[in-house]
Amino acid sequence: MTQTYHTVGIGAGPANLSLAAMYDALAPHDIALFEARDQPGWHDGMLHSGVRMQTGWVKDLVSLYDPTHPLSFLNYLVTTGRVYALLGAGFDTIPRIEYQQYLVWAAEQLPRITYGARVDRVEFDGAIVTRSGGVEVARSQHLVLGSGTVPFVPDFLDALDPRHLFVADELNRRLAGVPDEPDVPWVVIGSGQTSAECVAALLARGCRDIKWIGRRSWFAPLEDSPSANDLYRPAYQEAFLNLSRDVRERLVSGQILTSDGISPGTLRGVYQHNYEERLRTGRFPVTIMPSRTVTGARQLDGEVELECLTAGSGEERHRAVNVIVAAGRRLAPLPFDPELSALIDVDERGEPVIESDYSIRWKHADDHKIFVLNRGRYVQGLVDSNLSILPIRSAMILNSIAGRTVCRFRDDYVSTRWA
Repeated sequence: MTQTYHTVGIGAGPANLSLAAMYDALAPHDIALFEARDQPGWHDGMLHSGVRMQTGWVKDLVSLYDPTHPLSFLNYLVTTGRVYALLGAGFDTIPRIEYQQYLVWAAEQLPRITYGARVDRVEFDGAIVTRSGGVEVARSQHLVLGSGTVPFVPDFLDALDPRHLFVADELNRRLAGVPDEPDVPWVVIGSGQTSAECVAALLARGCRDIKWIGRRSWFAPLEDSPSANDLYRPAYQEAFLNLSRDVRERLVSGQILTSDGISPGTLRGVYQHNYEERLRTGRFPVTIMPSRTVTGARQLDGEVELECLTAGSGEERHRAVNVIVAAGRRLAPLPFDPELSALIDVDERGEPVIESDYSIRWKHADDHKIFVLNRGRYVQGLVDSNLSILPIRSAMILNSIAGRTVCRFRDDYVSTRWA
């Protein structure tokens, strides 16, 4: 018989791992997670050497709610015997591979995580029914969708030879199979942290002909000032939730570099490498090309030709053998079946209406909560897709499921007065 749980979580990334770690607040109720991958992971394709996190290590799965929790990052360091080595290494922010290994460590200690189960259909028949490959795998009272986002690849790139088109998420794995030819031309498309990491990975490989093309007017660094970090506090989230939709959209647009900018260390490394190679060889290995929008592509004589529109409305064409796409991400499709979809309220974009507690508005929401994570940028703000306050989001969801406050959290000492 299909197992019945209090809550089912789709995806076992940081958001749902945090929720599962804190689910004891609802004991004896339980949560089960279903993950499409066959093992724990987080951006596995972007674990290049030298890549760092953009958030501090205290912003882990649990510590901002309960620093004594056994799945805290500090406990991970101590119990695995690496705390002194990490502290002694003097990292400003930890390597991304360290965070990924922390997630693996935490997942191994959580019960009821099923790997290799891609949930492709969710139904409702008085209970929420979760299916994988057409097979019913779980029934539950509540559901949390933490399946995240998927890379955005413009349609006009579909016609290119897939051997020479690289999605950033696959780069680390696929580079090993690319012949080591330093003078083969590459193009990297994107303006954010992921594109910068791709450029850095090519430089580390010894590539000497890289065009870095981005839509922004400059390759802007991450805004990580104290005032920017005020935007990633529960106090600001509470104020943000009380604003109108049009105001929230305007604020998010103006705050984007607090989330989607490039880490200064990554940017500095690319520029310094570029400068040194110019001294050594007489040429820059990276040509930095902002204010350009790639609008088309075609395969020509073993190369790719990209069409670009510049800020001045001029047109350019650039050729390369290999193209890396790091042009942002889009929302993953929701697995609701037609009958369930018909019960869900949607906004003018056709997206589910998301409440302040991360639940969606639907016919049976009083008894069966469905939460969607990383889809509410214009409801909760940029923090929704950020790792900064994962345990606070988990606490909000647990309080919503319980119908009362079972997880109390505080954000005092707020010097900023939000309008």
